[in-house]
Amino acid sequence: MDIAHCYMDGNTDAVEFCPHDDYHHVLATSTYTLLEGDNPSRSGSVSLFNVNADSSHLELFHRVEVPGIFDIKWDPVGSDTGVRPLLAQADSDGCIRVHCLERSSDEAEDKGVVLREISSEKISSSMCLCADWNPSATSISVGLSDGSISVISFSESRFEVLQEWKAHDFETWAASFDPHQPHLVYSGSDDCKFICWDIRDRPSNSVFRNSKAHMMGICCIMKSNSNPNILFTGSYDESFRIWDVRSVSRPVNVAAIGLGGGVWRIKNHPSVPGLVLTACMHNGFAIVKTRGEEIEVMETYKKHESLAYGADWQRGMPGESGRKTSVIATCSFYDRLVRIWTPERCHFS
Repeated sequence: MDIAHCYMDGNTDAVEFCPHDDYHHVLATSTYTLLEGDNPSRSGSVSLFNVNADSSHLELFHRVEVPGIFDIKWDPVGSDTGVRPLLAQADSDGCIRVHCLERSSDEAEDKGVVLREISSEKISSSMCLCADWNPSATSISVGLSDGSISVISFSESRFEVLQEWKAHDFETWAASFDPHQPHLVYSGSDDCKFICWDIRDRPSNSVFRNSKAHMMGICCIMKSNSNPNILFTGSYDESFRIWDVRSVSRPVNVAAIGLGGGVWRIKNHPSVPGLVLTACMHNGFAIVKTRGEEIEVMETYKKHESLAYGADWQRGMPGESGRKTSVIATCSFYDRLVRIWTPERCHFS
């Protein structure tokens, strides 16, 4: 069921609900727009919306203009950063920026919440394509357009590059910490390689390399939040794959399904084990149920008219305030559209 929608100021590539208590209503969106001409540039923005499933209005209450953005990520719940949620931003100008979400001292500021940039660091002459926090929010992994990975520490609002290495032959679209073993970083790239790195080594050593499972570039990697032995990958080859990583040096591809479009983003449901939301580029969005080696598409959503890039679940248990389903935010690129909706066939009562 559709709840609300709005059009953004630029090409929209990411939507992220804040996972922290008291801020579940806050949705961050990011844009990336290439301005062509004699002096081409890349512009972007981060916008904050108030999302209320009982309202048909998507309320914008804060916006900041920044360089073009490829990825944004809130710091994980239970991290060591204190009570203020943090939003990391991977920029097209080679910078990593961190904003904090805080109460505004300006009474005129709607909703009393604003983003304030607390740190920025240019880490590369290449573009920052993706970013991921470690579980304690003391480090950020960054995938770069030259195929490198950078791991940077974040402490007391300061960055320090811990190490950077050439990981892939082409763009690194995914560089994700293992939340259960944060010394491991999984990466995927346009070179079709899926690699695990042990960052305790300097330089990082590869624990495994797989270049046979995906036939095209790997876009996203996500560990299951309900089973520490399971990991998901998505690719331009339109496949969503499940991996058993109990033997971290020899992961086993236990299942795969074609979703009809390049799998750009994967998001675990925050409370329902095995339920996954996927953004499938030219084929909209799909909700997938995983049970061991079984994969089933539960529902699809195709009301966007452009590349399906961003997707996320709003936190809050189904059944809360009478809710029988979950609220989802999705965005598409060229039509600059953000939609808020609830599944019609996935009910959790």
